[in-house]
Amino acid sequence: MLQLETTGQFRKDYKRLKKRGYDMCRMEQVIDKLLEEKALPAQYHDHALSGTYAGFRECHVSRDWLFIYAVHRDKLILTASRTGSHSDLLRKG
Repeated sequence: MLQLETTGQFRKDYKRLKKRGYDMCRMEQVIDKLLEEKALPAQYHDHALSGTYAGFRECHVSRDWLFIYAVHRDKLILTASRTGSHSDLLRKG
């Protein structure tokens, strides 16, 4: 089983989404599956990222709710990097 590590930005994102009324149980279910090293079902559209986020993966907690993370199997760590809507995460500037 992996250990969870969160970035400061993820903690801010999480707090913002909770304040907006998002169902954080959905996020926790995704994180639990990943910590148990289980493959996410196809509905989550899990895929590798490139560019700035090379080495990270992204999945859809819901239609417009993304979760960016990295798995470091050598250290048994899951790093939660960002979460939010497409506009939250892909905003330029």
